[in-house]
Amino acid sequence: MNKQAIQKEKVDPYFEQWEQLSTLIHEAHSERNNQARPLMEQGIALFEKCVLDCSETHEKTMKENEQYEVLPINGMERILFIKARPAQYACYRQLDELFKELKKRLARLRIK
Repeated sequence: MNKQAIQKEKVDPYFEQWEQLSTLIHEAHSERNNQARPLMEQGIALFEKCVLDCSETHEKTMKENEQYEVLPINGMERILFIKARPAQYACYRQLDELFKELKKRLARLRIK
């Protein structure tokens, strides 16, 4: 984990971006307009970028067998589930929970 990378000022933009995307995804599911999948793919990429930027890695994508200290419990299994079915509402809810848990985890790691 990179202590500088998890500073509040550095990670807050990820969560602000997710809030905006989350609203759009929720609306897409409500309207059933087939826009959920591309929006979810943006959300998944945003989540992975945040995890990678906060970790001490130079990878561009998350690796399934890699351990990321900032990743929430069962985070890898959950993100793989989400990636397999990004258009499903359940996956949107799961990604939303991952963002909430990641935010809390980063806050805890900052005060360690």
